[in-house]
Parts: sequence; structure tokens; C-alpha cells
Amino acid sequence: MPGITAASGVSAYAGIPLTHRDHAQSCIFVTGHLKDGSMKLDWDALARPRQTVVVYMGLHGLATLCGELVAHGLPGNTPAAIVQQGTTQNQRVVTGTLETLPEIALAEKLHAPTLIIVGGVVTLREKLAWFNPG
Repeated sequence: MPGITAASGVSAYAGIPLTHRDHAQSCIFVTGHLKDGSMKLDWDALARPRQTVVVYMGLHGLATLCGELVAHGLPGNTPAAIVQQGTTQNQRVVTGTLETLPEIALAEKLHAPTLIIVGGVVTLREKLAWFNPG
């Protein structure tokens, strides 16, 4: 049965558009880790301005993900969000920056399944959030 990718559904339920003329003209989807647990990503392609990066299965490598994006050129204050159990009544959305998100995720005791969204579009969440589960 056909469906929609989690990036579209989860971001919509979190109130975070994937593109927006003032923040991002492109969006890229990546897997946060390979089957062997490594994180071999094209960091230069991901660390581009005015782009949204959506990361599937990236929670366990979050510190590496955020650190590599900063090391490859994104500012540390780039907005970022983690959506846990998106589109369900148990959905949680945690926001921060590339510098702060790994520590926030630990403090919030987040667990899979999650989707990570990086980019200026995350700042629209407060204005566009409409789904308030339980």
C-alpha cells in the first residue's frame, strides 16, 4: 500500500515545513546511520545554507551529526529539532540548535523512533504548530 514518507508527515504534524521561501529552497533526506552503525555522509552536501536536512534514524549519532555539520560550515546556532513518535498521540517535539540539541536530547531522554530536522524552517514551529496530542 502506498504511503507518504515520514519526513512529510512528521514535519507537518510538528509544524515545521520542509521548505519555505524565507528559510530553505531545498530539502535533503538522509539516513543517520548505516547497517554497520557508521555515519558516512556527504557532509559538504549537507552543510549548505538555505537547505533543510531531514535525518532518519539519527538519534544515536546526534552528537556526531551536529558536530560534523558545524565542522563543515553550518553555524552552531542553526535551528534543529527532534520529533519523537511523530504523528502519534505520543509525539514529542524538542528544539534547539546544532550546538545545544545533543545535550537537550539527553536531558529529555528521547528514544526512537525519531526524525531530526535541521535548518531555518525549524523556527517556524511556534507559529505553525497545530497538532497538540494528549
